Amino acid sequence: LTFPLLSVTLLVSFGSSMLYGYNLAVVNSPAVHIKAFYNATWSQRYGHGLASGPLTLLYSLTVSIFALGGLVGSLLVGVLVERYGRNGVLSRSALLVLLAGGFMGFSRELGSPEMVIVGRSITGLHSGRCSLGCGANLRGFLGLMPSIFICLGVFFAQVLGLPELLGKDRFWPLFLSVVVVPTSLQLLLLHCFPESPRYLLIERNDVCGATKALRRFLGTPDVQDVIEEMKEEQRSLSSVEMVSVWQLLRDRSVRWQTLSVVVVNAGMQLSGIDAIWFYTNTIFENAGIPVSQIPYTTVGTGTIEVVAGLIGCFTIEKLGRRPLIITGFCAMGICSAGITVSLLLQTTLPWMRYLSVACVVGIIAGFCMGPAGVPFLMTAELFTQSHRPAAYIVGGSLNWLCNFTVGFIFPFLQMSAGAFCYLVFCGICLLVALYVYLVVPETKNKTFMEISHIFA
Repeated sequence: LTFPLLSVTLLVSFGSSMLYGYNLAVVNSPAVHIKAFYNATWSQRYGHGLASGPLTLLYSLTVSIFALGGLVGSLLVGVLVERYGRNGVLSRSALLVLLAGGFMGFSRELGSPEMVIVGRSITGLHSGRCSLGCGANLRGFLGLMPSIFICLGVFFAQVLGLPELLGKDRFWPLFLSVVVVPTSLQLLLLHCFPESPRYLLIERNDVCGATKALRRFLGTPDVQDVIEEMKEEQRSLSSVEMVSVWQLLRDRSVRWQTLSVVVVNAGMQLSGIDAIWFYTNTIFENAGIPVSQIPYTTVGTGTIEVVAGLIGCFTIEKLGRRPLIITGFCAMGICSAGITVSLLLQTTLPWMRYLSVACVVGIIAGFCMGPAGVPFLMTAELFTQSHRPAAYIVGGSLNWLCNFTVGFIFPFLQMSAGAFCYLVFCGICLLVALYVYLVVPETKNKTFMEISHIFA
């Protein structure tokens, strides 16, 4: 692993995965201030404030619209990467973030809640365009690198949301628009790195450009063997007919692989992790944590999630994919049930509030150790090249749709079911863990033919 290759992997993760994590958590701490802004603006426009239900609906839309933008971006990424290459997609997406930052940063000055919602949807579009186009062919340690940066993005959002930093009412538009800083940095540094050698040779047939890029990435002048491998891949791809999503869903030879992608990717978002990230402060407030302590408790959970992500990253090649994802989902399911128990008993046993915090930490740690990154690796490892793009579209679309669903309905689920709403996430996590245990084989160090034979 050469320094240039590691550097470009870190740069791509920094400007895409970290921003994704940041945007997941950035709406958590300023929720009260954003709702107050919405209410005040509505009152100025129409002479009366918003009732609790419509205000919750408007804020839920603000939170979850990010995922709808991500869905649109993920559906476009294949065409965009083929046309513009990795660097081209990243640079064009970065311009979108600058636009979104402007919308959110000036929303209060212009008295426009709509600008916040539009800005959130544009940041989602950026995340969707970057997430599937970067690192799809990486395995093992590098394959989990984006999940580490997602955890770091969440952590930075939690730290900046402290009252001593950007957690005050007057700073929330700036807090939302901080996304322009890492994006600008990525935009400046991206031109220091060559385009993807694989894209240059296979898509553009630019042997000279691919050779120069490989020499830069690999740090050696002798790259002819790699060029020949890419040419062989180019010849093999030209003879392979890529299947559509509809053909993938109808192909009986890979039906268990397809079902596994559906179950694992949907389960990853329906596990409740998005509810934790979007509404951490609300969850802690309902658990009885003093309001003054909630921001610092949230930052503590962020620290643990980064550590858990690093553990998963450094142990995946030793332990394999299955143990990490099964253990992660089981831990999340048990901790979701633990939150329900703690909320029901906190009136009689005040120390139960600390159990709630521990269970939230357990959900985040369990997610970051396995379910955060392993589903993307498994999607690549369960299919041949002809089926892989369609599989990524299916998995990515489910990811974003379920993300939107949880972000939008969780406040209403919490109002209607109370403490029992977490049992929904508990059931989903345990069912996904059981499915993986019974159906999905270990994919570490196995070829597609070996994996296909196990499924058969």
